[in-house]
Amino acid sequence: MKRPAWYYAKDQQPEGTKTLTSSAPRLQAAKQATVEDIRVVAESLAKSLEDDKAEDLLFIDLQGKSSLADFMIIASGRSGRHVAALADHISQEAKKLTGRPASVEGMPNADWVLIDTGDVIVHLFRPEVREFYNLEKIWAPDSAHMRSKAQ
Repeated sequence: MKRPAWYYAKDQQPEGTKTLTSSAPRLQAAKQATVEDIRVVAESLAKSLEDDKAEDLLFIDLQGKSSLADFMIIASGRSGRHVAALADHISQEAKKLTGRPASVEGMPNADWVLIDTGDVIVHLFRPEVREFYNLEKIWAPDSAHMRSKAQ
């Protein structure tokens, strides 16, 4: 029985066969993002949330306050289904913007979904859950600004 070339270890291949290699480009090392690059990503994610009808959008600059991230976005959805849809769209948008997948937590219940891109953290809540945890009080005493439809 003749076996395909991939079956054999590289040094045990029958004569006349060769291992095929992928023509896909190799991953390159990530370049260090500047604060301006990170701000552009954060503002793009906030704009995407506005377009998807997220409510009570809050944009917080964390530079110099926390090593967790440079920016935090807090927003509400009208229901668990709306929060899940926002989270799915934002995680896809984050991957497009950064080139790497975002970490997503809380999707099964969609009461509170956290999306972490490394430099930008997005919190999506159902309104009553957001009121209960009140992250704005912890993180946004003076550096945050609400984004309205007029901006």
